[in-house]
Amino acid sequence: MATDLPDSIFSGGNSAFISELYARWTNDPSSVDSEWAVFFAGLGDDAHAALKEHYGASWAPKAKRAKINGAAYDFAPWLDPTPPKGAKAPAKPADGAAPAAAGVSQAQLRAATLDSIRALMLIRAYRVRGHLMADLDPLGLNPPVPHPELEPSSYGFTDADWDRPIFIDNVLGLETATLRKIIDVLRETYCGKIGVEFLHMQDPAEKAWIQERVERSRGRPNLSADEKKAVFGYITGAEGLEKYCQLKFTGTKRFGLDGGESMIPVLEEIIRASARLGVEEVVMGMPHRGRLNVLTNIMGKSFTALFSEFQGNSSNPDGTVGSGDVKYHLGASGDREIEGQKVHLSLNANPSHLEAVDPVVVGKVRAKQAIRGDLAREKVIGVLMHGDAAFAGQGLVPETLCFAGLRGYRSGGTIHLIVNNQIGFTTAPSYSRFSPYPSDVAKGFQAPIFHVNGDDPEAVVHVARIASEYRHAFKKDVVIDLFCYRRHGHNEGDEPSFTQPIMYRTIAGHATVQEIYAKRLVAEGVYTEAEASGIQKAMHQRLDEAFEAAKTYKPNKADWFEGSWRGFGQAGNDDRKGNTAVEIDVLKKVGKALSTVPPEFKLHSRIQRQLQQKAEMFETGEGFDWATAEALAYGTLALEGTPVRLSGQDSGRGTFSQRHSVLVDQQTEERYVPLMHIDPKQAQYEVVDSPLSEAGVLGFEYGYSITDPNSLVLWEGQFGDFANGAQVIVDQFISSSESKWLRMSGLVMLLPHGYEGQGPEHSSARLERYLQACAEDNMQVANCTTPANYFHILRRQVRRKFRKPLIIMTPKSLLRHKLCVSKLADMGPGTSFHRVIGETNALVADAQVKRVVLCTGKVYYDLWQERENRGLKDVAILRVEQLYPFPAGTLSLELARYPNAEVVWCQEEPQNMGAWTFVDRRIEAVLGGLKVKAQRPSYAGRPESASPATGLLRRHNQEQAQLVSDALTVK
Repeated sequence: MATDLPDSIFSGGNSAFISELYARWTNDPSSVDSEWAVFFAGLGDDAHAALKEHYGASWAPKAKRAKINGAAYDFAPWLDPTPPKGAKAPAKPADGAAPAAAGVSQAQLRAATLDSIRALMLIRAYRVRGHLMADLDPLGLNPPVPHPELEPSSYGFTDADWDRPIFIDNVLGLETATLRKIIDVLRETYCGKIGVEFLHMQDPAEKAWIQERVERSRGRPNLSADEKKAVFGYITGAEGLEKYCQLKFTGTKRFGLDGGESMIPVLEEIIRASARLGVEEVVMGMPHRGRLNVLTNIMGKSFTALFSEFQGNSSNPDGTVGSGDVKYHLGASGDREIEGQKVHLSLNANPSHLEAVDPVVVGKVRAKQAIRGDLAREKVIGVLMHGDAAFAGQGLVPETLCFAGLRGYRSGGTIHLIVNNQIGFTTAPSYSRFSPYPSDVAKGFQAPIFHVNGDDPEAVVHVARIASEYRHAFKKDVVIDLFCYRRHGHNEGDEPSFTQPIMYRTIAGHATVQEIYAKRLVAEGVYTEAEASGIQKAMHQRLDEAFEAAKTYKPNKADWFEGSWRGFGQAGNDDRKGNTAVEIDVLKKVGKALSTVPPEFKLHSRIQRQLQQKAEMFETGEGFDWATAEALAYGTLALEGTPVRLSGQDSGRGTFSQRHSVLVDQQTEERYVPLMHIDPKQAQYEVVDSPLSEAGVLGFEYGYSITDPNSLVLWEGQFGDFANGAQVIVDQFISSSESKWLRMSGLVMLLPHGYEGQGPEHSSARLERYLQACAEDNMQVANCTTPANYFHILRRQVRRKFRKPLIIMTPKSLLRHKLCVSKLADMGPGTSFHRVIGETNALVADAQVKRVVLCTGKVYYDLWQERENRGLKDVAILRVEQLYPFPAGTLSLELARYPNAEVVWCQEEPQNMGAWTFVDRRIEAVLGGLKVKAQRPSYAGRPESASPATGLLRRHNQEQAQLVSDALTVK
């Protein structure tokens, strides 16, 4: 190989000369000298990427055909001879001109070019694979294995080439460098305590930003002495708390941070770096491990309050209702002063279901940004902490990552921190994933990943700073993979050596993060040994004082009606209906917007007919179907200043082509949302077609709802039975958050439900599961039969001074049923929601009614039609529109009218499903308080079944006819 070529051979025209040759060869290998052809062919595919990096990441292709020296060439898309904007184009040699450097042969030039290109390929390999050789594991149990792509010999270099200058054109900040120097810089930058993965990303600007940021510092944090002291303080506080709890509450579960104490300086730096960038609010979510440390050392919860909870006391003031929760599930919020700026911090409460809190936090961030008008998404950010096994194994992780770039869900990027203990309970990583890192799932979402050794607090802070700045610059997700370990078992009473003896023998002899960093700072002269020891003693004394104070501590404040929740309260027995009626002229104003589109808008012909039908409804005041009543609820709320947010799979059009909230121009595909054109001063109506996710999207909307009680927030299942894919969100958050965490939600779940012979997967929304979870006035469950009642129950959600989740079974076939209609007057003045709808037909005298059929939802119309067909006059049908809270008082008044009737409950669902097992005893209790013949209800419906419904239409029809007949036949 050449040893003494002058650098000038790559300057000026020679660069263009080599580019020209390579472009010619790419287009036609026979167009260049055979030696050059062999040389270029030997470079392999990596030459493409290497050359592009040589010319700069901003050198994006603009055309595939261009001229060099007057000759036209078809260039490969990754090789563009056009210089980047603002760059000086190289001088071009005259046709046939030799290289500028005198006395340099083509063979020497070829050898020098080979040196440069191979060096660039080696540099690129380190950018791609250098993290595999990084010193990441604090325990050293998984030392890096040499990777062939990081060996110079893989690129043709030999031992004789280590100290020869190679031209690399300012890559790595060096114009020329020896191979030895190049390797030293690369290993220092990419193989130290920090490993970076970023070349899987597709955006050149993002890659260039990270590359410059990482290579500028060469992987070395540059902290001042004061910053190092601050970091030592964070580490000392984190370790001090864990050791103190282990001493005072030995064996008590706390899911400590022991071994992962560097999480605290990571969070602290994320908050501080973000505050410097203008962030005013940080919303955090995390699992239980390390939560007590975050609550105290980051959120500002007093150690006294924490120790009081360890002693078995409640975290809430006396008299506060609810079950409460264990201390490592609780959330907190508060303000902190950071470098002269107030930053509000909130840590969401969460269950033990790992990662379930992720979409909740992202939904909260989106809601807070909406409340602030933070459309740039720069004032509120989300930070999520994860365990390594959970990040790799839980499906809610990719569901949440999916939100980052989606309209209707994006929140400007989330900072993800994986506390990588290198174990999941008792399962080693090799048994729980087959990829190198728990963070690998994030690559599919174009997120950069920073791996860092948790035993190096300064490297940890450095990475946190870069991650925060990246999120601010690009408004995208970023991942920090904090390699650490778990000093104790899964909980403090567990014995980890049962399953990982080697790991825990190593941990037993491994110095703590605080010990390692203290020794380092003493060696650097930042502290003396006495000073470092004194800081630890001061922390211990502070904890002693808090421990003593905890013996008499009583919490004096609950924070559930602060901020956006100010003015709200707990539900009482008064004002349960709210004011849901709307003036007729207001309803008609919404109707005009619903049935009108811009004149140039090209509607689908069938939609045109639908709009004409809507216009006729408002002219006559009759025939209002389900979708129109729903639109009236949303539109009137928006007119009154209440934002409405509806999301779900295909919610814009509606699964059953009933809603058409978003109209699409048939020529341009331009979108038009009629409900956003009612009045210039109206509130936002936002309808979002969600990704194909239930748990993630429902969690997001729940998070939105607990943040903004002044908006109507709805999630719609494509079919109601799909909601069981989000059962964790329902059970752990929606049904129980008020009891556990004093957190209210007004979220509405719209679940299409009804038996039309569509099989087991599209019939039942599993009504029984929601009813089983009902207690302590925790939520509402309804199954309405009229569009007007649906209108009122939706408006009721935001027209009361308290909030409760609403689970509502919505129809399928009733969307177009000729009998399932309401009048405009049913939504006008003097109207409201009816929890029970009594008999509406003219029958015999009440005392002569022999049978009362109670039902809910769609089966009412089957019963009504069959009763008409039979001409029955002594059978009354009552509709229970709201199943929980159970309307015992209203139902009692209705049943008291029929003293001589037997009572039957009729449902479409099998006997072990639906509402029967919930209403049975409640109806019996109502009857027991009346002077009537019936003492308890009988049952009419499908028999018990393992499957919600048959998949055979003929059998369905037979079953349906039988249950209707059973309900109407007087025994």
